[in-house]
Amino acid sequence: MAIKTFKPTTPSRRNMTVSGFDGVDKKAKPERSLVEPLKKHAGRNSYGRITVRHHGGGNKKKYRIIDFKRDLVDVPGTVLRLEYDPNRSAFIALVDYGTEKRYILAPVGLKAGDTVVSSAAADIKPGNALPIANIPVGTVIHNVEIYPGRGAQLVRSAGTSAQLMAKDGAMAQIRMPSGEVRYIRMDCKATIGQIGNIDHENVHLGKAGRKRHMGIRPTVRGSVMNPNDHPHGGGEGKSPVGRPGPVTPWGKPAMGYKTRKTKNPTDKFIVKRRNSK
Repeated sequence: MAIKTFKPTTPSRRNMTVSGFDGVDKKAKPERSLVEPLKKHAGRNSYGRITVRHHGGGNKKKYRIIDFKRDLVDVPGTVLRLEYDPNRSAFIALVDYGTEKRYILAPVGLKAGDTVVSSAAADIKPGNALPIANIPVGTVIHNVEIYPGRGAQLVRSAGTSAQLMAKDGAMAQIRMPSGEVRYIRMDCKATIGQIGNIDHENVHLGKAGRKRHMGIRPTVRGSVMNPNDHPHGGGEGKSPVGRPGPVTPWGKPAMGYKTRKTKNPTDKFIVKRRNSK
């Protein structure tokens, strides 16, 4: 996957890079039967109050309906093309199953003309979806379900992958991209391969405007606010935090503060935490 650079015709162009979009059909319009309108809320709730800061503006986009369930079983489909999706970091693939078309997340190595299938007897090749019980130990996977039939919820971002580490009765041990090892039921589905667009993390936006196009508004530092707006605010000139560490506008520690419930019922599914030795 290539990254495209520019001649420094302006200061922002000097540091700007974009994805090369290798294998992606840049001129393709999205499949009309698989798009839905997407309304903007600019971080406001039903009362019109800001509940999420830094949301607003951005380019208009339509939502692409992705097949996370892969519930069209034993029906092979042909990949028509790879497309850009503004709603996620990964690229998507348009698959024609004969009776209908669906979008799936495009793994590394998938290209137009390939055949993919969701089946317990499917080959172990990128794009095929199988129950975890039918996947060999050590296989690299993505698009992992937590509850059978609900659709994939884990490992869906560009360049990410999980690995099937072991099988233990009705459960399988899967190493997540974070390094955490957790139990997942064997009858949950997963897709073979690593998600494409690996170079997504290496792209430099180069200017503030590209962030605004994504619908992300500026962040104001707490230290330049008044004391009634932020715990870091006030003081003459540049003032220190005046606390053991930085905090959020609502006074909670901003770094290293554990937010996970101490009695979370899903603790029993975590074999190894991401930061444990």
